This record gives sequence, C-alpha cells and structure tokens, in this order.
Amino acid sequence: MIPLLMYIAIFVVAFFLVTKVVQGAGTRDYTSLKTVTFGDESAVRPNRAAGIISILTIFLMWGVFTGSKLLPEFLHAPGPFEGTTSFTYTAQAEGQGPDDATVTVLVHPRGQPQDAPEVEAGDGFAKNDSVAIAQWRTGLVNVDRNDDITKKDGAKVIAIDGKKIAPGQSVQTADGTVTLSDKGTPNFAPRKGWQMEPLYLPAPEEVWTRTLQIASEGFRNFTLLEHLGFSLFRVVVGFLLGAIVGIPLGYAMGLSNWFRGWFDPIVEFMRPVPPLALIPLVIIWAGIGEAGKIILLFLAALWIMAIAARSGVSGVKISKVHAAYSLGASKWQIMRYVIIPNSLPEIFTGARVAMGVCWGTVVAAELVAAEQGAGMMIMTASKFQNTDIVIMGIILIGVIGFGIDMLMRAAEKFLVPWKGKG
Repeated sequence: MIPLLMYIAIFVVAFFLVTKVVQGAGTRDYTSLKTVTFGDESAVRPNRAAGIISILTIFLMWGVFTGSKLLPEFLHAPGPFEGTTSFTYTAQAEGQGPDDATVTVLVHPRGQPQDAPEVEAGDGFAKNDSVAIAQWRTGLVNVDRNDDITKKDGAKVIAIDGKKIAPGQSVQTADGTVTLSDKGTPNFAPRKGWQMEPLYLPAPEEVWTRTLQIASEGFRNFTLLEHLGFSLFRVVVGFLLGAIVGIPLGYAMGLSNWFRGWFDPIVEFMRPVPPLALIPLVIIWAGIGEAGKIILLFLAALWIMAIAARSGVSGVKISKVHAAYSLGASKWQIMRYVIIPNSLPEIFTGARVAMGVCWGTVVAAELVAAEQGAGMMIMTASKFQNTDIVIMGIILIGVIGFGIDMLMRAAEKFLVPWKGKG
C-alpha cells in the first residue's frame, strides 16, 4: 500500500509540475485546442517528459525500498532492525511468585551469522537469556534451557515487558514482536521496516552487477547473448509461421462466406485458449525439442493474425469498393489497391499483439526441458533463489520486447502512412 501511495503522489506532483508549471509557462499552443478526432492516432502523442519521469520513478522506488547504495540514505525507506535489543519476560510457577528475566537479542544481517552475546544469569528461578537472529527472520527463545523451574515443573510465561500474554498472542516490543507459541515458548520477530528483503527484491546495483557477471562468464555453458538469441529466434520463427498462415486465412474468412462459416468456429474456439494450456499437448505431439517450442509459438500467433486480417478486411468501407468498381477495376485490382492497403493497419496491430503473446509464451515454453533461453535462465535461477538473475531475465525480456514493438511501430509508420487518415 505504501509504495502504491508513493507512486500516486509522484504521478500527481509530476503531472502538475510538467503540464501546469513547465509547459504552461511557455507560449500557448492553440493547435492543442483543436477537436480531437477519435480513431486518428496522430491526435494524441505520448508526452516525452512523462515517459522519462515514469521510468525514473520506477527505478527510484526500487532503490528506496531496497536500500540501494545508488541513493543517499535519507531517501531510503526504513530498513529492518539491526543491532542489539532486549525484552523482559515474566514467568510464574506453582508455589513461587512471578519472576522477571531479560532476553538479549542480537539481530545481524542475513548471510552474516553471529554468536549470541554472553549475559549474566541473574537471580531468581527465571534466568536471563540471549539469542542471535538474522534480519527478516524469527527465532524461538528457549527460556527453559537455564531456568531453575521449567515448563515441566509447571512454570509458564505470563507477561512480556509487563504486558499479559497467553499462548497464541503477541506483544509489541521496542524493536520487534514477541509471540507466545502454543507450547508457551516466546518467538521474537525483529522489526522488518519497509524495505524488501534481498531474497525477494535485490537492489538495482546487485542486478546490474550480476548482469555484467553473466555477460562475461555466461550461464549454464552459454553466454547471455546466446540465451537471448535462442529465445529471439524461436519467437521470430514462430511468429512468422503464424503470420504466413494466419493472414491468408483471415483474408479468406473476410472475403468468402464459405471460408468464414468453415473456419470461424475453429478460430473463435481456439482464440480464448491460452497458449500455455497447449504445452502438454504439444509435448506429446512434438516432444520437448525445438520443434515443439516453435509449434507452440506458431499456435500462439496464428489465431491472433487470422482475426486481425479478418477484421481488417471486414472493416474496409464498401463505398471504396464500389468506387473502384465504377472506375473499371478488376477483382485483383480491388484486392491489390483497396482491400490490402485498408486492412494493413489492423494486421500491424494484430502483429504487435501476437509478438507480445509470443514473447510471453516462449518464456513458459523454455521452462520445460530447455538447455538455453531466457526462460531457462529464469527457471533455473528461481530454483536456487537467485532473484537477481530472475529480475535480470525479466528486464531483458521486457527491453527486447519493447524494442521489437518499437521496430514494428516504425515499420507500420513507414509502410502504412495512411493509417488514421481515413
């Protein structure tokens, strides 16, 4: 909740600073007051400042909630407690008055184990104790180990820092929480703060360091570029095969009642089926080799491209067809100069969607018996809790996917300059 509120606050502040203060202070752009024609993509363009601030905000929040060394300490969210703290427990035994003892807790960084500090036992039947606990972890305090009267003799813990407690209940202390287990043993949990544990989200510099290491040393007998290259090759081949089959199929469905009636049930049936659900079937049919992965990607792109082409053909204005006929155009000329040009915008939109689906599918396909690929890296790293490699793989997949989408946008702008212009 706190990161979400922080993100919303940054968005609101950036919006008013950029749109009202910075841009509002310049010369007024009266062309922006023109009526926006919905459907014309040229009417709304992304604000470059908003894009840059958005990316910087994500990295800023990443550093804030991981205690990144790239940021000054005053920007760090409160971190987990580290150091020495203590709490007092009150024990009571039959025939004895309540007795207090102090538990000294040493909280050390995770991965740097330390010994519990030495403490004096003290007077009374309840003796002082000490324990060492790692950050973000909890530890049971066996108060019976040195007490004169133990649980076997009827002793039990009745209070923590003067606050009554019963099995299953918790008490907040200065630097953590003490919970009494069902058997009456105190369990101390140090204060975690707002920062994420590195096991779940490492700092940006740790991910960058691991990226450089894998780029130079490789991962599982393959370089980083080879892993990404295998994934990219599978995606491109699967997508191209899906487009080669799907686009003609979509054209046939858009131009022929018979083809529409024959293939529409099949396409509409397969369209909502997620490609990941087909993995077991593809493995049975084609095995776990490259052919199976490419077939899966082919099926992921096929239905999207067919629907995009069908929609593009169906969306051609009939008035343009009639105009071409009135000028003496043949069916092939209508197809060449009317149907195809007017359906290309829909096809490019479908291609961008299909490429995104293929990228998501290839990662899942590589999770099954792959020796190389981004998905294999992520899966293998997750088994050994190497979160930095997992995040590295996710970022690289996103960057490559975004780059491919930008290339497809540029190709669309070059090949279909008439998009959105009627």
